Amino acid sequence: VQLQASGGGLVQAGGSLRLACAASGSTFDTYMGWFRQAPGKEREFVATISWSSNKYYANSVKGRFTISRDNVKKTVYLQMNSLKPEDTAVYYCAIRRGLYSRVGKDYEYWGQGTLVTVSS
Repeated sequence: VQLQASGGGLVQAGGSLRLACAASGSTFDTYMGWFRQAPGKEREFVATISWSSNKYYANSVKGRFTISRDNVKKTVYLQMNSLKPEDTAVYYCAIRRGLYSRVGKDYEYWGQGTLVTVSS
């Protein structure tokens, strides 16, 4: 499975961005997730969504970010609203074939990342 992320960019604090990640190959019965890594920090979990659209979020983004997926298009989305400077990071999409997890190493396939920069 290959993943191609898009939608990053520069936005002012309080603004919005929508990330997309398209997969090649089967995404049936997978979790599709988003992680991020800020400069000088470790990669962290952002959100993940099951095949049947059960959604899970990090506390830091809950209420501001919305994850969704289109199983026909094999694409996962991350709608990011009320962005803050601390949301600045490279955002990665990933796929896990298995049970729910927030741990990056449990995800088998990764996209190349897309940079989100939020200015104050």
